[in-house]
Amino acid sequence: METELSTRYDASLVESKWYRAWDEAGLFKPKSAPDKPVYSITIPPPNVTGSLHMGHALCYGLQDLLGRYKRLRGYDVLILPGQDHAGIALQGVVTKILKKEGTSPFQIGREKFLERAWQFRHESGGEILRGFRAMGCAFDWSAERFTLDDAYVDAVLKVFIDWFDRGLIYRGKRVVNWDPVLKTSVSDIETERMDVQGKLYHVRYPYADGSGHIVVATTRPETMLADVAVAVHPKDSRYTGLVGKTLVLPLVGREIPLIADEYPDPEFGTGAVKITPGHDANDFEVGQRHGLEILVTLDETAKVTPDGGVYAGLDRVEARKRIVADLEEQGFLEKIEDHAISLVISERSHEPVEPMASEQWFVDQKELAKQAIRVAEDRSVRFVPERYKGVYLEWMTNLRDWCVSRQLWWGHRIPVYYTADGTPVAATSWEEAKKKAGQDIVKQDDDVLDTWFSSGLWPFATLGWPEKTSELERYYPTDVLVTSREILFLWVARMIMMGLDFVEEVPFKSVYIYATVLNEQGKRMSKSLGTGVDPMETIRDKGADALRWALFSQTGENQDLRYSDKKTVDARNFCNKIWNASRFVLMNLDGFQDEAPKELHVFDKWLLSRLAKTEVAVREGFESYNMQQATQAVYRFFWSELCDWYIEVSKGRLADPGQRGTVQWVLVRALETFLKLAHPVIPFITEEIYSHLPARDKRQHLMDSRWPDIPSEWHDNEVEPRVERWLESIRALRALRAEFGLTPGATVAEVFFEGDLDGGQETIASQGWVAELKQGRPEGAYVTTTCFGIDFYLPMDGLVDKEREAARLQKDELRLVGQIEPLKRRLNDPNFVERAKPEAVDKAKEDLAQLESDLVKVRSSLAMFL
Repeated sequence: METELSTRYDASLVESKWYRAWDEAGLFKPKSAPDKPVYSITIPPPNVTGSLHMGHALCYGLQDLLGRYKRLRGYDVLILPGQDHAGIALQGVVTKILKKEGTSPFQIGREKFLERAWQFRHESGGEILRGFRAMGCAFDWSAERFTLDDAYVDAVLKVFIDWFDRGLIYRGKRVVNWDPVLKTSVSDIETERMDVQGKLYHVRYPYADGSGHIVVATTRPETMLADVAVAVHPKDSRYTGLVGKTLVLPLVGREIPLIADEYPDPEFGTGAVKITPGHDANDFEVGQRHGLEILVTLDETAKVTPDGGVYAGLDRVEARKRIVADLEEQGFLEKIEDHAISLVISERSHEPVEPMASEQWFVDQKELAKQAIRVAEDRSVRFVPERYKGVYLEWMTNLRDWCVSRQLWWGHRIPVYYTADGTPVAATSWEEAKKKAGQDIVKQDDDVLDTWFSSGLWPFATLGWPEKTSELERYYPTDVLVTSREILFLWVARMIMMGLDFVEEVPFKSVYIYATVLNEQGKRMSKSLGTGVDPMETIRDKGADALRWALFSQTGENQDLRYSDKKTVDARNFCNKIWNASRFVLMNLDGFQDEAPKELHVFDKWLLSRLAKTEVAVREGFESYNMQQATQAVYRFFWSELCDWYIEVSKGRLADPGQRGTVQWVLVRALETFLKLAHPVIPFITEEIYSHLPARDKRQHLMDSRWPDIPSEWHDNEVEPRVERWLESIRALRALRAEFGLTPGATVAEVFFEGDLDGGQETIASQGWVAELKQGRPEGAYVTTTCFGIDFYLPMDGLVDKEREAARLQKDELRLVGQIEPLKRRLNDPNFVERAKPEAVDKAKEDLAQLESDLVKVRSSLAMFL
């Protein structure tokens, strides 16, 4: 095969070429080899309505990285892709399409609407999956699943019916997030919080006996029509002897009790709160404790119901205005204050949701949660970062029942059927329902299941459950779930509960919470806010490898990541560096023999030792989900150690027939190993370069090769510090030259030195751009620098501005004195000497000795200029 690379790296050509080649070679599919360890991921199913954004690029790119790494490590890897049917999202999209056509869901009916929904899924639903392919995601597309596949539907029905029959699913009234535009309940993840400046209304609630009043503050006066009590804290001394009295609800005239409950905060205002169980989740709990009536005075469109009296039919906004005006007119309004409000907005309709008590289907999670708590506590499920274990456990110990019904048409229709007398029966079909009920069925429930209910089965339903398939046996439980912190409770917890309940095993061994991608200014990326960046445009412009590197190189233990175009440009430049350096190596392989040399130069040993340590750092980074550590190690090795040092130092050796073969062998080993280490991060460019290497199996792709097996003898803890001293000496010489404006690469005739160069004289001279290194000090004026106890002297004649050098040395003198004095005081302090660890005291003494030695040298040099 041709070993020479083209002069220019074209990401678009390389990336499309290799993704197609991998797919055609069947490399995305697992091997199912019984002798291989298994690694599996069932990807979080993206919404069928979605398109790739930066959060997706990071989340799914990370899963691809892990899969590629594990393949190289010899694992049988399954990364199973698929999509979620996205109940509310897709129903909203299709509704908008129908509106443009001059019709609506209700005009065409449920059946026709579902036909249009499926049409959208088939015609437009694959956009985000194309984005995953462009990112290089090596997912097993032959195993792709959809949460409304027939087999998946069967699994969902089984879970619902099982829980229904066990009494875990029930019909009841609870406060839910109600979207008055979509006319359905929505989950917390389908809402956003928006901080706005609102008002706090202080309202007088008079005692029924005329003995005075209580002032209650509210931000939602329109809900007072549904008040059923006022509560105060039992230890609030202001209300001693008053609990149990009756109040008159302003404007309405209904009498309501004054009750005592732990819920009110005595430190806030008057300590009294109105209790509206029909329109507030906390009030609902208070109402349950006290057996209070649940009144709902807003309908599904957020208009006041007939129970609202004279306000009936008013929109909630207009009702607020009228109620506030009437409160003021009738003397009940004490004052209005500006008040910051965290408004909950539906992310689909962009309207404020209305907390509302509604008849819904709920899952009682209390018993299910016990096992889910246990597996987190005993680390059967590990959280990364670890702190999310505490967040998870806190939520799991304070669970509320889960509302699983949605007032939609698109989704898993709730499998509950009703007899003529209203008896509910859960069944897979009308026929089964009739058989279970022993009588005729008159209707099926109109609602569909919450999307999170069906996606909770994802790790095992995608592998064939409830059938005992070979895939389920081999690949469940999966190894890791890569997900965002926002759905830790809504999805992660429920998958754990469902997996334990139905498969009796955790669904995944680790939960990796990836970082949130922010823009350069630290703001959330959003198309609507104009702060988003389209990953597909970035891929077309700079390549998928550049985008992957830009994201993964910032993915460590941090939970926020700032994306900028500059970082992607830098990543593209790194790819170009890899290409050009690899091209240099390949162009210098004439006569290459892939045989290990009998003897290695010190610099050869150094590079191989650094490569061995890089492999450890990269492997540990991938294993601990610290991609930043892995990429930093890869970058440092390639750019600094291989390109800046080894290649530069070895160029002369490549021209020497006696040493050329050794350098070639080291370069090939280093490049081949680097490509394997970097492949999980930047798969395309590494595969392309690997295909040009002379010392590989020509039938094998890099993606399907094996992780580097580093020989133990490559680790050399003696050579590394030795060469590092050489490199520091070179850096010191180059810095000294730069201070005096000497052109990099321009050779100076001579530099003198005192100290032991430890065999590095030739290397230091060639890389320090010195014709000759001489032992001793020069005659006349010179400038000096010290490194690892070695003093270098650069003669000044014709090279140095004496006044400028004197100023520099005086500055160094002041700096050293400033460092020495506090260190002396510290060592003269008995508290430090007696209480500090002995090694800390010894370190301070060593530092002082070095600083004082440096000061003597600086003053000696300074004397030449004064």
